[in-house]
Amino acid sequence: MTVPPEELRWTAGFPPVTRERWRELALGVLRRSGVEAASPEEALAFTTHDGVTIAPIYDASDLPGDPGLPGAAPYVRGSRSGGGSWEIRQRHEAADPEAVLADLENGVTSLWLSLQPEDLPRVLERVHLELISVALDAGERTREAAETLFALAAGQAARERRTRPETPAGSGDGGPAAGFLTGTLGADPLRDPETAADLARRCATDFPGLRAAVVDATPYHDAGGGDAEELGCSLAAGVAALRVLTGAGLSEEEAFGQLEFRYAATADQFLTIAKLRAARLLWARVAEVCGVTRNAGQRQHAVTSSAMMTARDPWVNMLRTTLACFAAGTGGADAVTVQPFDARLGLPDAFARRIARNTHSLLLEEAHVARVTDPAGGSYYVERLTRDLAERAWEWFQEIERAGGAGSRAGDDLVARRLAATRERRAEAVAHRRDPITGVSEFPDLAERPLRRPPHPRPVSGVHYAGEFERLRDLADAQPVRPHVFLATIGPVAAHNARTSFAANLFQAGGIATVSGGPLTDPEEIAAAFTASGARVACLCSADRLYGEHAGPVAAALRAAGARRIWLAGRGEYPGVDALLYAGCDALGVLRTTFDDLGVTR
Repeated sequence: MTVPPEELRWTAGFPPVTRERWRELALGVLRRSGVEAASPEEALAFTTHDGVTIAPIYDASDLPGDPGLPGAAPYVRGSRSGGGSWEIRQRHEAADPEAVLADLENGVTSLWLSLQPEDLPRVLERVHLELISVALDAGERTREAAETLFALAAGQAARERRTRPETPAGSGDGGPAAGFLTGTLGADPLRDPETAADLARRCATDFPGLRAAVVDATPYHDAGGGDAEELGCSLAAGVAALRVLTGAGLSEEEAFGQLEFRYAATADQFLTIAKLRAARLLWARVAEVCGVTRNAGQRQHAVTSSAMMTARDPWVNMLRTTLACFAAGTGGADAVTVQPFDARLGLPDAFARRIARNTHSLLLEEAHVARVTDPAGGSYYVERLTRDLAERAWEWFQEIERAGGAGSRAGDDLVARRLAATRERRAEAVAHRRDPITGVSEFPDLAERPLRRPPHPRPVSGVHYAGEFERLRDLADAQPVRPHVFLATIGPVAAHNARTSFAANLFQAGGIATVSGGPLTDPEEIAAAFTASGARVACLCSADRLYGEHAGPVAAALRAAGARRIWLAGRGEYPGVDALLYAGCDALGVLRTTFDDLGVTR
């Protein structure tokens, strides 16, 4: 590509942009907004729930150093040198052969089977195992599920030899003849070390495309942990798994080759991209310390977050999972699972599974996300965030190791306490709507028609960020008459509309309907409208200039009309007003108080 001369570039004539100039301009805007700060970085930076600072601007000085090349240590830019598509891995919790075939015929390249061993023959009867990868998830019955898969592969290999006599014969016992299998057997080295070790030895000998064990970091995410904490916990669990496998006789290189890591992908695309890149950097460091060069690249399976999914307005989950899938693919995951939008409600239907797999297809075939290797590479923000996450996670990993490591009582207690603290910080941010949840804590739809799905065959555990708001919605829906609050809209629509919308949005997030009094200023007329509404709680909505004149008299009239509590949308002190609603207030606290005032038992 020929670079045009300076006078022909679109940037010609513009002065060079410097961080110092940005600071000067940003401070000016902040001061005009009434914000006093020593620097714009101090005023505009924020910290994630597990302590990683996100700056408002990044430049070349933030680059942490050479991230290497794709497919080469330290694998920040991906474990595969050639790039290419990720595996489209669809999860199945029900033994439904037709659903499995529909997925495979429409783009899915990998099956994640959370099934019992006896269900596998029926589900995989018409599946060509040499064409796809299989990830087993059978829990305590992992050994049985693995043996069933081996037998199915051996049967397919035998049939192939009968139909194509030129095919080389194997041992006939499910060994080399069935060695085309790829994927993972899903063993957990910490919960069942004997099974994990036995399967790892067998995979290392007979199934070079299979990995025996999974280091699953999603439970740490689902317990409320942050991204750096999820990474640190995965490192601790991965090192503990290495100890199990090498203790059972595998070499360090063989043990590294038997692990697949599973991470949560969220709708925060940059944190997800950086997390996956940081995970590979961290695992490469473990390999370096262990003296391992072969199999040092971490194999990753990214799953769209369960914690971020909502049961209310589940259609918004399509947007969340699309962002998460994009981030997982951009971040270099080897396999990606998009959870169907109705996953919170139970087993997905055919339409939800179709949308889940089509999410991959749109990103791969129309957006061409996989055509560029490490597309986020070189971004000042992503490169710095990758290194910051890695450094924070490594410190956390060392804390766990000093406590005894993953699987030890002291180590697990430390992890539980840390995750609980982060979970509380996140819950507070959700309650105050600093972490808004579209369709639930923001822009709820009280008229939505709930979807019904069959329950999941296994208990579903973990945190759901929207859970507290959704519990209040369920409570409101269960009442014979929907709870409602009267909005005393003072003055013309232009004066009260913004705060009316804000208050209505907040109350409706808990399933509480709102009734507006109309553009009135006379206290007696507003009180009469309140009485006619049948409400017992009121909220004043108007502009500050009108509150000074009307808030006190209107509050007095509402109290005389029987209002049990009077809120005001805005800030300030006004006679007769019990409490305030404003951006950043404890929305869950407001809703719970309102339920109590309305006599609804929580």
